[in-house]
Amino acid sequence: MCQLYSGQNPDNYQYVTRSIRMSGFTTSVRLEARFWEILDEIAAGQGTTTPRFLSIIHDEVIERRGEIGNFASILRVACIVYLQRGEREATASAA
Repeated sequence: MCQLYSGQNPDNYQYVTRSIRMSGFTTSVRLEARFWEILDEIAAGQGTTTPRFLSIIHDEVIERRGEIGNFASILRVACIVYLQRGEREATASAA
């Protein structure tokens, strides 16, 4: 079973840093390559660019919480939520 996890392509977990302009400022976000792929997929599905999608998430978190403790962690969890939602939808449609 661990081969599924340990045998993955190292390119998936290499860090990639992107410079993103969000809400009037430029920042760098460092995530594993696979997370960037998922974020690109989510953004495309929303009909927007990845930087714009990240800006929307950033603004919504600020509006709800007033601050962002760890933006990269929010993005990773957003990817997990997206994947879990897709898994639930796939399971429901198969039933």
